[in-house]
Order: sequence, then structure tokens, then C-alpha cells
Amino acid sequence: MERDELRRRLEFYRDLGLTTLYRKQKPVAVLEEAAAPAPIVLPAIEPEGDTLIQIREDIGDCKRCRLHEGRHKIVFGSGNEHAKLVFVGEGPGADEDEQGLPFVGRAGQLLTQMIEGTAKKEGIPLLRPDVYICNVVKCRPPENRTPLPDEMEICGQFLYRQLQGIKPKAICALGSTAAKALLSTKDGVTKLRGRWHRWRDIPLMVTYHPSYLLRPYNQNAKREAWEDLKTVLHFVYD
Repeated sequence: MERDELRRRLEFYRDLGLTTLYRKQKPVAVLEEAAAPAPIVLPAIEPEGDTLIQIREDIGDCKRCRLHEGRHKIVFGSGNEHAKLVFVGEGPGADEDEQGLPFVGRAGQLLTQMIEGTAKKEGIPLLRPDVYICNVVKCRPPENRTPLPDEMEICGQFLYRQLQGIKPKAICALGSTAAKALLSTKDGVTKLRGRWHRWRDIPLMVTYHPSYLLRPYNQNAKREAWEDLKTVLHFVYD
């Protein structure tokens, strides 16, 4: 196993709360005869047959990072577990923290209008429950601040499992935080949007977060976001 892969897996199990890993030792005589030490074999980060139910159970009453301190509810995700399209946002806001569901506040209402309005205009029979929506972090950051790198890293392991479990045809990253988490980039939305990227083997489109589009001076961004969404919908559902 490569060193970077081993480190990534060990960090993953640490984030799950596992501080000790055991492996069966061979007798001393056998060890002395061995040409090389036996490798440590760890389970796959995305378990075979992983399901959203199993992932939610693994999260449990999560206290792996500081975000749990002020939350009311964990916001796991909602929608069709077999969705062809997954939207990934930044993190829960006040309304989401209260209800335990993603994108239910003003930004969420706009996202629903964008999905259903664009689909209707393009002749695609699609409603919000047909897609899956989740966030990079599952607990609300204090004062809606941007999640910190370690918070994104810890929660990101569960986001990756969600995406691997659903295996959508495409992902739409809403805003720079989601884009950075999924693409490991420092570029902003304006530089990334309008063209296809890839998360592992899944096509990914970056566009503006609905909360950004709610600001009255972002008229050009609204037009661009609708164009991005139209591209995504036709790619997935045509």
C-alpha cells in the first residue's frame, strides 16, 4: 500500500473515532524468516455495498469536530437515493439546523425554483425530490461561517461515501466551498463554472451557491447559474 493511501485511510479511521488498529502477529521464528514485514491490510474507505442508511448510522451522534458544539440537528441529506444528479452545498444554515434537512431556507427555496423551473422550461419532467441534495459539512458552522479545512476533511469522508453510494451521472457543486472540497482546488466559482470537471470518475459542474444569487447586485451570476443548470440537466436527463 502506498504511503499516501495508508495515511489517508488511517486519518479516516481516526475521524471515525478509532484510535487503535490491531493485526495478528506471526510467531517470532516466522518473522525472522520473513523476507519483508507483512503489510497492514485495512478495510476499504467506501465499504462494499455501502448505503445511505449505513453511512447515516456510521455518523451517529457525531462529535468528531467542533461543529457539533452548537448544532441542533445533523443535516445528512435528502432526496432520491438513486438520483442521477446530486447537488452539493457548503453547510446547513439556521433553518436547516432546525429542521434537519438541507436547503429549506431562502436559498433552498431558490434552488428548488431553479431545478424545477429550468426543467419545466427545457421540457424535462423533473422535481426536486428526484435529485439528491447534501452538504460538505453536516452541522451548522457558527454564525454561518465558512467551514474550516479540518471540519471539511472530517465530514468530507462521509460526503465521499454518499456520492460513491449514490453513483450519480453528474454532480453539481454549489459555491466555492463545495468546489474546493470536491476538486481540491483554490480556484473560485467564476474561474471553475461553465465547464465540466471530474470528481473521481463522475462529471462535475460548478456553479454559484443560491445564497449568493439572492443578493440583488448579482444579476449576471443569476443568468450564468441558470445556464450552468441547463447544461447539467440536459447532460443528465436527455
